[in-house]
Amino acid sequence: MHIFIVITIAISLSMDAFSLSLLYGTLNLEKKFIWKLSLIVSIYHFFMPILGQLFGKVIFSILPINPNFIVSIILCVIGIQMIIESLKEEKEVSVLNLLELLVFGFAVSIDSFSVGIGLSAISSHIIYCSSTFALCSGFFTYLGLKLGKKLNTIFGLLAPISGGIVLIILGIIYGL
Repeated sequence: MHIFIVITIAISLSMDAFSLSLLYGTLNLEKKFIWKLSLIVSIYHFFMPILGQLFGKVIFSILPINPNFIVSIILCVIGIQMIIESLKEEKEVSVLNLLELLVFGFAVSIDSFSVGIGLSAISSHIIYCSSTFALCSGFFTYLGLKLGKKLNTIFGLLAPISGGIVLIILGIIYGL
């Protein structure tokens, strides 16, 4: 069950990157750009949960709060945020420079930081979890960039909404 939950969270966290990558994929980007952006997103998704877990340890040492309750709230809030963001109409695409690539990677991985805060309630293997998040997000970023031109009209809105729903369901399960 533990592996299933980690993989489910990894896929859900990757949906932000996937949906934005679908959008950027419509630009017919060079192969080098696709690999670079996928790698940046992977690196962020590896380190953000680790930083979140370190932050969470400090919080839990100060405040006597049940980590499952925090995980539940975080997953639900991230899920709701993903759904709200996906429903916004303003989706502007432009070619990115290195700084913008880094900001893109940060923006789609900030939810990994939040999940990292309560990650110790899910697993004691933070490197395994972070590696799973990184591989999954890198794969979905690459896939989104490659398939963007063909699939943007079909899955552009569906991917973040479905990822958000899955995170809300997981949050409710952890809250019970």
